[in-house]
Amino acid sequence: MKILSYNINGIRAALKKGLVDFVKEQDPDIACFQETKCQDGQVDISAFEKLGYTGYWHSAVKKGYSGVLTLTKKEPSSVNVGMGNEEVDVEGRILRTDIEGWSIFNCYFPSGSSSEERHGFKLKFLELFKPFMEEIKKENKKIIILGDYNIVHTELDIHNPTRKDKPSGYRPEERQWMSDFFDNGFVDSFRYLNPETIEFSWWSYRAGSRDRNKGWRIDYIAVSEEQKEKIRSFQHFKDEKHSDHCGLIATIDW
Repeated sequence: MKILSYNINGIRAALKKGLVDFVKEQDPDIACFQETKCQDGQVDISAFEKLGYTGYWHSAVKKGYSGVLTLTKKEPSSVNVGMGNEEVDVEGRILRTDIEGWSIFNCYFPSGSSSEERHGFKLKFLELFKPFMEEIKKENKKIIILGDYNIVHTELDIHNPTRKDKPSGYRPEERQWMSDFFDNGFVDSFRYLNPETIEFSWWSYRAGSRDRNKGWRIDYIAVSEEQKEKIRSFQHFKDEKHSDHCGLIATIDW
């Protein structure tokens, strides 16, 4: 099973940059997009439907903001939005699809880079997310949590690990949260296969950062601990430029 995760930073812009061709070429069974920046029905996804996908949305109440979209060739047994917290759920950040016994969570974690207030909201989201997933794990051991976590986990995941300003996304409390998350029931599939490899998934638009590979790894495909040996391969598509992020594909023994 090939699973694509991709923060597309606006589906309208990404479609104009060849997103459909990329999906057609890679042919994932499930494609999960984050930061769609549109409402369900505002964008024509018939080109994906012609490739055999059905789309499911969780859009933010605020127009042109946040939002996730899951495209799947497999019919879900159920689809659920949010995590039962109105303050979080109005921002369109979590979409769960249950497919053939697996629960796939397409997630767009908040960014705290715009202000200390938003960083505080991000920490609240993290505080809510972990027990939410722990409850899910009590009912199902086949879980995939993918998307833009907006957090650099280790020093291998940022091009300048010694920076002193500690921006949101690279603060000790967030990184500790990631360590706790990956030490207690979930596995970072890229790092599981590549313990020492340095690759990134996001680059600033400034100063030619992508061409110079001065990036951060903040996008992940995590699987429940019990399924880690089913991770077969992982790839970052750095040279496919539909966004300031890149797409990532994990192949999992379904």
